[in-house]
Amino acid sequence: MPIGLQVQRTAKALNRAFDQALAEAGGSLPTWLILLSLKTRRWETQRELAAAVGIEGATLTHHLEGLERHGLVERSRDPDNRRVMRVELTGEGEAAFLRLRDAALKFDRRLRAGLDEDDVDALRAALARLHANVSEAGAPR
Repeated sequence: MPIGLQVQRTAKALNRAFDQALAEAGGSLPTWLILLSLKTRRWETQRELAAAVGIEGATLTHHLEGLERHGLVERSRDPDNRRVMRVELTGEGEAAFLRLRDAALKFDRRLRAGLDEDDVDALRAALARLHANVSEAGAPR
C-alpha cells in the first residue's frame, strides 16, 4: 500500500476516534480548539482567535454563538474600540475545558500505547518529513 494512502487512512481513523472521545466528554473538536486557545492566551480580536484555531472568522462566530448559548464563553465589546469583540471563558467554560483536556490526554495515552519515547520521537520526525515532502519549501526537486 502506498505510504500516502496508509497515512490518509490512519489520519481518518484517528480523527473519528478523537471526535468520539471529545463527544463522550460533551464536546467537539472546534469546541476543544476554541476553549484551549482561550485558556492559553488572551486574544486581542476574534480574527486572531480564528487564525489560531485555524477556521474562518464567520465559522468562529457561529461556534462562539453556540458556546455563548451554552454558557461556556462570554463576549463583550472592547470599551476602547467598539468594533473589537472580546471573548472570555466562563466558569462553565473552564469546567468544559478541563473535561475536554482530560479526554484529550486520555486519548493521547491511548495513542501512545506500546510506544516508548524513542518511537514517538521517530514518528514525529517521520511525519515532519512527510509534511515537508509535500510542502513547497521542503519538496525534493
